[in-house]
Amino acid sequence: MRCSYELLVPVMVLAACVTGLAQSRPYNVGSVPPPEEVRAFDVRVGPSGKELPPGSGTAKEGATLYAQRCAACHGPNGAGGTANRLVAPTPANAEHGPVHGSIAYYPYATIAWDFINRSMPANKPGSLSADEVYAVTAYLLFRNGIIQESDAMDAKSLPKVQMPNRNGFVPTVPVWPPAKKPSWY
Repeated sequence: MRCSYELLVPVMVLAACVTGLAQSRPYNVGSVPPPEEVRAFDVRVGPSGKELPPGSGTAKEGATLYAQRCAACHGPNGAGGTANRLVAPTPANAEHGPVHGSIAYYPYATIAWDFINRSMPANKPGSLSADEVYAVTAYLLFRNGIIQESDAMDAKSLPKVQMPNRNGFVPTVPVWPPAKKPSWY
């Protein structure tokens, strides 16, 4: 009799595992996204901006959107709230350089666009249209003193924006071997 109990417990554990694997949602939470939704989030925008979609927006348009969709978390004018600061306390090109956490810290404006597009607003990521993302990005670039309020951001103009911290990062394509050998070599 003891032998059959020793065999019964592992069989029951194995049966429970197989049953759990057979379910598509083992915790019965959420749903499986359709393939087109997965593809929409599977695009990364690089520094050249060649992956940017059609659309455009200005800082004036972005100010309204920011107040409606962003200010609750990031504070009025991007100064910070329950979420990160997006605007440096002084213009980004001031002598102190860009503040970490503001979008002026990014080396490329396309990174800001990509992050906003993919992750914001936090309660419904990816819900902004391309025009809305361009407008909010333009607003934040303007508030950081990087572009003018009337500048329109689109797939052609956004990659051309010169971010103040562009040279503050490792090159996108490192040079190897280095041109100058270190003194210890």
